[in-house]
Order: sequence, then C-alpha cells, then structure tokens
Amino acid sequence: MRHLPGLFLLGASLAIAAPVSASQPQPWEIGLQPAATPIMEMIHRFNDGLLIVITLIVLVVLGLLLYCMVRFNARANPVPSRTTHNTLVEVIWTVVPILILVGIAVPSFSLLFAEHDPARAIPGYNPETDPPLTIKATGNQWFWSYDYPDSGDISFDSVMLSDEERAANPDAGPRLLAVDNQMVVPVGRVVRMQVIGADVIHSFAIPSFGIKIDAVPGRLNEIWFRVDREGVYYGQCSELCGRDHAFMPIAVRAVSPEAFAAWAATAVKDLPGAYKQLAANRAHPVGGLVVAGAGQ
Repeated sequence: MRHLPGLFLLGASLAIAAPVSASQPQPWEIGLQPAATPIMEMIHRFNDGLLIVITLIVLVVLGLLLYCMVRFNARANPVPSRTTHNTLVEVIWTVVPILILVGIAVPSFSLLFAEHDPARAIPGYNPETDPPLTIKATGNQWFWSYDYPDSGDISFDSVMLSDEERAANPDAGPRLLAVDNQMVVPVGRVVRMQVIGADVIHSFAIPSFGIKIDAVPGRLNEIWFRVDREGVYYGQCSELCGRDHAFMPIAVRAVSPEAFAAWAATAVKDLPGAYKQLAANRAHPVGGLVVAGAGQ
C-alpha cells in the first residue's frame, strides 16, 4: 500500500524526531562525519592514512625545493652547471611515485570491493545465517519512496518538512533535512539497499554511512550498510535533478532489532500508528530493551 505524504502523518513522524544521536552537517565542518557503519570506518582509516602519505610527500618536496634554492642559487654557483641528466635521479623520481601509487591503490581497491561485499568489511559475516534486510529507495522529483519487501511489503513516501511544519514541533529535526516519514532500520543488521530513479537521475547519499549511489531510471543499483549505533542519520540527493534538488533529504532512524520488528509489524497496516508506537517505545524502555506497546 502506498501512503501519500500528508499532515495526517506529520504528528506521528515528528514524535520520534527528538534528537538522541544524530549525524548531520555541522557549522564550519571540514572533516568527515563520525562513522556509523563498518564501511565508513574503513573510509576514515583510508582517509587518515592518505593524509599521512600526502603530508610526507609535501614535506619531502618542500625540503628538496629549499635545498635546491640554497645549494644551487647564483651566489653559491656563479658558474651554472652544464649537467643535462642524471640516470639515478631519473630512476628514483620514476620508481618512487610508482611505489607510492601502488601503496595507495591496494587499500583503495580493498575499500572498493568491501563497499559491494559485506563479508569483506565484517569479519565472520555469513549472509546465509544472517540474511540482509532489503529496502528499496526510489528517487522522485523531489522526494524519496521506500519499500520493505522483506517486512510485509511496507511502502511509503518521505517528503521534506516545510518551515511551517517544523515550527509546529521544535524537535522535528534540522532545517532542510527533517522529513515526515523517516526510513527505519535495525542496528547490527546488514541492509541491502536497492536504489532506482522514477523520472530523472538522483543519487542516494548518507555521509555517515559512507554510501553514495546513483538512482537511475530503468536500472536497479545496489549497495549495503550496517548501522552500529542507534540514532538519526541524514543525507541528501547528490545528483542535480531539477528545481528542488536541494530539498529532497534522506533521514534514517536506526533502532534496536526489537523496536524495528514492532514498527514493521504495525506499519504494514497502520503507518502513523507504527511511528507513534516507536516514539512510545523510545520514551518507555523496559529492562534496556524496547518493548512493543510500552507507554501506550
């Protein structure tokens, strides 16, 4: 069933938007967002390692430039050298960059392969004993639609909240990122994300997950992620898709497996009620676990 976005869903959706742990852009942020998935942790390690490499390269090149400026200036060498080439130097400046690039390529390809194979990023992962949860995201002008074929065929749209809708609830979420219906996923479980476009090319991107994949009409692309901690994570369409490209955010709420199971069971027949139940469960945890129906 398709639940069209509307104000009748707004109250239920806003109720679960109180910040617990959110990954979103921060003012004056120049670094990567905190990692929420194994892939993003690999990206952090690769980024940090690459930063060390390029810093060493800059220092070596700077040292060579300073040495040449001091050793071979006109004052130190009134008679210019007539050297035309040096075989050893030419071998060094050819071989060393090749070795550096190969050293960068090895972890780069390892990361690339892991982005399409959970077993490469999660030690001991077996899809047969721990099957992934499939969620399909469809990019539309200008909102996202989500389908849960493994969870009773849940289907709904996710539309950005207007300033007026956010003003009605100060805990709705960040401006230009808050939505009426968040995508809900369980922590600790691999999610197989299938992405497609309904009209033009969009791009499904969540920085803290380390994922970005194009939503192309007529082509079903696939990527995966596993969220390791509960919270709200934000992304945006990252492919210029028309007038309101900047106004189709992605909001993902990661909850405990128990809370997700309760949400999914209710969402099949009552999506607004599922969000209300999820909000009530978060407000009334029992014994450290989220219990269906708590607080109602």
